[in-house]
Amino acid sequence: MHDSPLEDRIVVVTGAARGVGAALARELARRGARLALIGHEETGLRAVAASLPTPSLAVEADVTDGEALERAAEVVRARLGPPSVVVANAGIAEGGPFASADMASWRRVIDVNVTGSALTARAFLPDLTETAGYYLQIASLASMGAAPLMSAYCASKAGVEAFAHALRAETAHHGVAVGVAYLNWTDTDMIRDADRHAVLRELRANMPPPARRVYSPEFVATRLASAVERRRTAVYVPAALRLVQVTRAVLPALVVRRSRRVLPRMESADPLRPTGPLGAGGRADVAAATAHRGDPPDGR
Repeated sequence: MHDSPLEDRIVVVTGAARGVGAALARELARRGARLALIGHEETGLRAVAASLPTPSLAVEADVTDGEALERAAEVVRARLGPPSVVVANAGIAEGGPFASADMASWRRVIDVNVTGSALTARAFLPDLTETAGYYLQIASLASMGAAPLMSAYCASKAGVEAFAHALRAETAHHGVAVGVAYLNWTDTDMIRDADRHAVLRELRANMPPPARRVYSPEFVATRLASAVERRRTAVYVPAALRLVQVTRAVLPALVVRRSRRVLPRMESADPLRPTGPLGAGGRADVAAATAHRGDPPDGR
């Protein structure tokens, strides 16, 4: 794509081995950006980097490891130069009743999604300040309206939204722009895995028709890339999600009302159980976290 403001810009994308992150990397490269892909799925990252039409770099790092991210930032600066765009996309999810949740797994969702985003911003903030750059936080419809059986994920996405707002206020006078991307259901392995669980499949089925629609990663990536070009404060995918912002005050009551009708029926049909980490990305995170701790594969 000619005449894009991203031409020859250096862009960091976390969690780019698959799904939205990989699709976004391809779309940004199509617009001329040079990509640094960060995550702990090295093979997948290298495959995505090799497929891009512009000079790109894959760096293995766990986003919850601040020292590893600092080292990754040094590699990016040395190999490509200081990035002017950072997209905090890495994230995981799990479902199930909070009362029976494995709290170590619950905390891991918070750690990856919230702390990982903050550590990503921290590692690259000197570059964004130097370049008067742009930080895009990938959030979710869950940032605006929490759903039952997704307490860790919803809490984490509300958390990253608040973090991005605070970071914007702190860095605006340095010329750094901060945006939040609110995404609806996207056809990733995380969502496909969620649909294998009857309780989560029915949870989505009970949403209003526009809200239950699933969008392709390529559709999402195109809109995210355009938002990066324009340094948007907020981007909604699909655009109709913007309307949810004006109804946020009433959403909790509406969710509770619906849940009181739906959850008893679901509980009577089959006991609600935790899903564990969802999708290949979730399973890869478990493997990486286990290896980082030095535990044996069974966790003992």
